[in-house]
Amino acid sequence: MSTPRGAGETQPARTALAWQRTGLGLLLVAGLLTRAAAVDGDPLLVLPAGVVAVAGIAVLGVLTPRRRHASQQAAAAGSAGQSPRAAAVATGLVVLAALCGLATQLLR
Repeated sequence: MSTPRGAGETQPARTALAWQRTGLGLLLVAGLLTRAAAVDGDPLLVLPAGVVAVAGIAVLGVLTPRRRHASQQAAAAGSAGQSPRAAAVATGLVVLAALCGLATQLLR
């Protein structure tokens, strides 16, 4: 089956948007955890929020630009441009965010 014309041109943009959504989702979770800490008045609950915020900033500031550049190069070369290591790091950060959310609920 052939690839539709122009599909390779949009792949780097879709990849970059997916990485941005992941980073923004992490920042949203950090905001919700910060709100929970403020509502409960427990400064200890800010720690998990800070960890998740740093993870979100890492995805937006480091992983997203690297993946955008790598996917653009792969598209120009006509290759798939997969990065299992970057995907594993992003998955680990999302799992970390889930664990921080769980820890916040257990501490409340």
